[in-house]
Formats: sequence, C-alpha cells, structure tokens
Amino acid sequence: MAKGKKKGKKNSRDADSKAARPAAAAKSKKDARAGGTKSAEGRAPDEKLREKDYQKELKKLHGELVKLQEWVKYKGLKICIIFEGRDGAGKGGTIKAITERVSPRVFRVVALPAPTEREKSQMYAQRYLPHMPAAGEIVIFDRSYYNRAGVERVMGFCTDEQAQQFLKLVPLFEQVMAHSGILLLKYWLEVDADEQTRRLEGRIDDARKIWKLSPMDIKSYTRWDDYTKARDEMFEATDTPWAPWWVAMSNDKKRVRLNIISHLLSQVPYKSSPREKVTLPKRKTAAGPLSQTAKFVPEKY
Repeated sequence: MAKGKKKGKKNSRDADSKAARPAAAAKSKKDARAGGTKSAEGRAPDEKLREKDYQKELKKLHGELVKLQEWVKYKGLKICIIFEGRDGAGKGGTIKAITERVSPRVFRVVALPAPTEREKSQMYAQRYLPHMPAAGEIVIFDRSYYNRAGVERVMGFCTDEQAQQFLKLVPLFEQVMAHSGILLLKYWLEVDADEQTRRLEGRIDDARKIWKLSPMDIKSYTRWDDYTKARDEMFEATDTPWAPWWVAMSNDKKRVRLNIISHLLSQVPYKSSPREKVTLPKRKTAAGPLSQTAKFVPEKY
C-alpha cells in the first residue's frame, strides 16, 4: 500500500509538473521579450539561428511541403494563405522560403498592385475573388483584402466608415469561403520598431533591395502607433474560429520562416499520396554536336 501511495504521489507530481509547463514557458517568453537572459528554448533573446542549422531544418520542411503539395493535388484540396504584417517584417522572404521547392502551378503567389480607377469603383474585394483557389491549389496572398483594415485606413485611402463596414463584413465573407471548402490560414508577421528601422535603412543603399522601399513605406514609417491601433482593431473584429489570426514574431527572419512553415504543415492533415515508382527508360545518344550557327551566351564567370 505504501508503494501504491508513493506511486500515486509521483503521478500527481508529474501531472502538476506538466500542467505548469505552459505557464512557465509563457513566463520565460515574456522575460525574454522584456530583456531576460534566456528564452523558453534556452537561448538568448537576440541569438540568431545559424545558417547551417537553418538550411538543415529548411530542407526537411521543404520535403514535407512537397508531400503536402502532392496530397492537395490528390485530394483536390483548396487552401488560401494570407500574409499581413508590418513593413519590413519579412513577408516576402517567408513566402519565398515556402515556394522555393514546390510547383508554381500548385502554390500560386498573388501580390496585387494598387487598384486601378476601374477597380476602385468595384465592390471592395472584387478584384481578389478571381484569385481564390480551385481544387488542387494553394494560393498565397502577399497582402490581401485586409489592406482596407491597414494601409488604406491609416493612410486615408478609405473613410473610417468604410473600414468599419469592412471589419463587420469580412468575417461573414470568410465564413462563406470556409463553407465552400477553402481552408483559410491568416498570418501576421510582427517585428519590433528598432529592427524595422534597421531593415528599412538597409534597403536605401542596397541595389538588390531598393525596389522594396516605396514612397508609401516612407510615409507609413512615421505612423507606427496608428498601425498598431489598426492591427489590434482588425484582430478584435476578424479573429474567428473559422479564420483565426496567427501571429509570428519575425525579428529573426530564419526562425520565423521555419516556424511558419512548420505551423502551416500542422494545420493541414496530409500524408504521402499514392505514387508509382519512377525509373528512367533507356535512350540512344548518337546525336552530333550543336550546330555551328548556334549562338552561345558568353561565359564571363
């Protein structure tokens, strides 16, 4: 009996310990954000992920994304992924990491320019509808109809009444999407003010990145608090059971890419789809050299 009591106490302690883990992890993360020495994972809050470790994990996740792609085609699934967030938060890099090794015929990226005068006269969000996924497709929106709740509202491209009307109607619109069989995933990438400044300044003199720094980005830079308020009101109005918002901290670009891909995979039940074993057939290689009239690209490198 004594042994039984001991065992019972041990099980009770184990249960208490497991129950306490989420609270301890949350406290650790809070301390890390406040400048603590370690995060919940035991690393310093500003410790960047090493390139070698990043590539190792990314390779595994890319394999899983291909498996997901084949399952989506096999089952005719429809998936829509929305990326929103602060300027410079890493949306483009995250989308590139997702699509790097998959088929563009299955994973389609939609990044619409500013609306034309004709589109401005249409029903709001009308221009996004033709891009919604059909069976066997995964559509990724690099910014979306949520522009109305963010940049349009903050920068005065719509009235506050129009923004409020949008926030009221969009949950119903997304419920219609869900009822039609579309799985909707919404991600918000959050970067702190200092890191945003560092990234935007880094674009000024970098010929590879200057195109990312638009006149609108410069104007928006001074409206940090306005965007914070707009973001919070958007979350309050549009975070629903059928289309919740998922927030990803993106001060470390490598970590946020891995975290989002891992989370995305966890949201879609999938497995290996049936596939015939591939073997290359025999072939003849008796063809001669290239024609002497062929024009070659100069080999500068």
